[in-house]
Amino acid sequence: MKTALCLFAFLALYLFGLEAYGQQSTAPAANPGTAAASPMQKNIETYLRHLYAFGPDVKVSVAVPKETGVEGILEVSIHVIIGESKEDAKFYVSKDGKFLFRGDMSDMTKDPLAEARSLMQLKDAPSAGDANAPVTLVEYSDFECPVCKSLHDALRALLPKYAGKVRVIFKDFPIEQIHPWARTAAIAGRCSYQQDPKAFWKMYDLIYDNQEIISAANAWTKMTDYAERSGLNAETFKTCMAGAEAGAAVDASRTNGLQVEVNSTPTVFVNGRRMVGADSHLLEQYINYELAQQQSTKAAEKK
Repeated sequence: MKTALCLFAFLALYLFGLEAYGQQSTAPAANPGTAAASPMQKNIETYLRHLYAFGPDVKVSVAVPKETGVEGILEVSIHVIIGESKEDAKFYVSKDGKFLFRGDMSDMTKDPLAEARSLMQLKDAPSAGDANAPVTLVEYSDFECPVCKSLHDALRALLPKYAGKVRVIFKDFPIEQIHPWARTAAIAGRCSYQQDPKAFWKMYDLIYDNQEIISAANAWTKMTDYAERSGLNAETFKTCMAGAEAGAAVDASRTNGLQVEVNSTPTVFVNGRRMVGADSHLLEQYINYELAQQQSTKAAEKK
C-alpha cells in the first residue's frame, strides 16, 4: 500500500501536473473505448509505463486520440489507476506518433478567460459585495478542506481593502471521497442561503472557524447549532437538511465546477483567471491587475 501511495504521489506531481496547494478530487474515468487499441495508443501506454516505471499492478488506459483543430496535433486522455487512487490527464500527441506533450494549448486569437466566465453558473449562488463591482471572485470550495479554511482566512483579511471593488461568489465543490462531512456542511450552507441569503456568510464563517472540531459523527448537530447562531429558524433548517432540494443544488454546483475543470479545492476565478490554493499574495496580484486594467481602459476611453 505504501508503495502504491508513493507511486500515486509521483504520478500526481510529474505526470499530471496537479496543483500542489489544493485538496485533490478523484477525477471521473476517461473512456478508452471498447475497440481494440490502435498502434498509437499502445505506443503511448508503453512509453508512459517505461518513463514512470509503472508495473503490471498499475492500470493505464489510453483513450482514442481525437482532433484538436490544430493541424498535426491530436488530443488524448490518459486514465491511471493505482490501488484505489484514480487520475485522468489530457495529453497531446503528434499525428505521426513521434511526440507526446502535456500542457495547455491556447488559441491566442481569443480571450483566454472568456470561456471560463461563460461556463460558470452564478445565478442563485451565495454572493457578497457590490453586484456591479469591477472584480468578481468565484470560489469553488469544500468546507472540510484545510486549504479552503486558509483561503477563507486570507479573504477575511484581504477583502476589506477592496470594499466596493470585489464581489465574492461561493460555489460548493465537496470532495466526499476524502472529506466525510463536507457534503453535510455544503447542504447546511445551501439551506442557510435558501432561508436567508445573508445568513449564509455567517454559516460560512462559523464552519471554517470551527473546522477542527467538526467530524462526520457530530456534523449534523454542529450545523444545526451554527444555523441557530446565524439567526435561522431551526425547524425550517432541519426540514431543509432532510429534504432533497439543497442536496440537488450542491450537486449542480459541483457539476458546474467540473465543467470549468475544477479538480481540487479551493479553486478561485478572478474575473475568469484561475488560481488554485490559498496564496493571498497571488490573489492580491490578480485583483490589482484587474483593477489596473480597467482603470487603464477608462483612461484610454477619455482620450
